[in-house]
Amino acid sequence: MKKIECIIMDWAGTAVDYGCFAPVAAFIEAFAEKGLSIDVVQTRKPMGLPKIQHIRELLSMSEVNEQFVNRYQRAWTEEDVVELNRLFEKHLFASLENYTDPIPGVIPTLDKLRSEGLKIGSTTGYTRQMMDVVLPAAQAKGYRVDYCATPNLLPSGRPAPYMIFENMTKLAVPCLDTVVKVGDTIADIKEGVNAKVWSVGVILGSNEMALTEEETKALSATDLEARIEEVKERMLAAGASYVIRTMEELPALIETINARLN
Repeated sequence: MKKIECIIMDWAGTAVDYGCFAPVAAFIEAFAEKGLSIDVVQTRKPMGLPKIQHIRELLSMSEVNEQFVNRYQRAWTEEDVVELNRLFEKHLFASLENYTDPIPGVIPTLDKLRSEGLKIGSTTGYTRQMMDVVLPAAQAKGYRVDYCATPNLLPSGRPAPYMIFENMTKLAVPCLDTVVKVGDTIADIKEGVNAKVWSVGVILGSNEMALTEEETKALSATDLEARIEEVKERMLAAGASYVIRTMEELPALIETINARLN
């Protein structure tokens, strides 16, 4: 009888850092140091990609590209990308440990699944050096995974499937059908789709929702439902197998998938 053997979690916006705020602030501050203004909506759009690729995507946006050309009287180059990445890392490392609180419901949900024999892997848009800060800080707060793959040690990051395949190799999971990838960005969804595993989007606390826990609670029921529906549609359009509101829904979803597998 075939059943799900492994959950592969994203980090910021899925497991820790409700609303995925650590990288947003660091990108905005890094671009400001170069005399470039980017807003939260622009910053969140490429979220989930490797951070250096995220910077290329931001610079490629017509309004940001226009700002750059007007300021520097030339097109941006890879040297500019490297410099912005250095500035981004400076700001991120200064604050990263403050954004490692587990999202409510994540720890008990994964503890339950782990007790049932499931392995817990993870992928991220952060580099190994960034995860060297995040991993111990999250673990001190009760959140741990069995493996964490990072994009800088592989041919490429999301939306390519390599980090998922590395998790499967390290955790000895032989079958794509028995893996569920859970994430909060469009890049996460596409990573799961490209790996041909079950790709699940989670809404509350996500980069796509783009709200703090307090802002989420302050919404009227009507506004909350409208925001949830909008995010769900985006995730399904990106190819998500399923979309859940919170991690607490994951065990029941796994039962549904197990039934489909058999």
